Amino acid sequence: MGNIMDHSYLQNKKLLFVDDEPELLKMVTLILSDEGFGNIATAGSVKEGISAFQKEKPDLAILDVMLPDGDGFSLMQQIRKFSDVPVIFLTAKDEAADRLSGLGLGADDYIAKPFLPQELLFRICAVLRRCYKEDTPLIKLEGCTIDFSRAQVHKAGRILPLTAKEHTLLETLARSDGRIVTVDALCEALWGDNPFGYENSLNAHVRRIREKIETDPSKPVSLITVKGLGYKLNTGK
Repeated sequence: MGNIMDHSYLQNKKLLFVDDEPELLKMVTLILSDEGFGNIATAGSVKEGISAFQKEKPDLAILDVMLPDGDGFSLMQQIRKFSDVPVIFLTAKDEAADRLSGLGLGADDYIAKPFLPQELLFRICAVLRRCYKEDTPLIKLEGCTIDFSRAQVHKAGRILPLTAKEHTLLETLARSDGRIVTVDALCEALWGDNPFGYENSLNAHVRRIREKIETDPSKPVSLITVKGLGYKLNTGK
């Protein structure tokens, strides 16, 4: 996740991942560890999940719907007897019923299997930020400063407001610490589960953002297009 936006308060949160696929648990633990998350507990069943939860007291639980001795829904219901910790469900691809059931129980989000590592990180960090708020620092770019807490760009003595979509787009790029964020990932961040067909709208938002953050919008140095892939935000760090 990097240090452009201080995510130490997220990376210090305890995570519990419950799934009956050992290889998936190993892969997710490795991915999250590489991104700075240092406290990750795992379990392979409802029974193990309850035990791990009571022992670790995690700040976020990621629960597979299908478990060998029950399901993630019943596990969440048991957890809710003594904790209101945020929960993300893992569901089989295109299982709309599972998604609705989980959200109906009060889950904070869901991820459909198979998922991309970047998507998993986005979802986890988004839920953690919503549930454990902390003031967002200023982000300094080549020709301006972005204040995410006030949705403002400070440039050449002027204060330029950001729209909700512009704020979300810039925040998504900033979280990636100078790495490329794909067009699909950005469209999903802006428009949700059905982002297809929004590429022209995304391009329009990028143009308007460049007018606010770049010294010369026709020659951008902060919000960079990576042809055929997506965009990245350069901070000079």
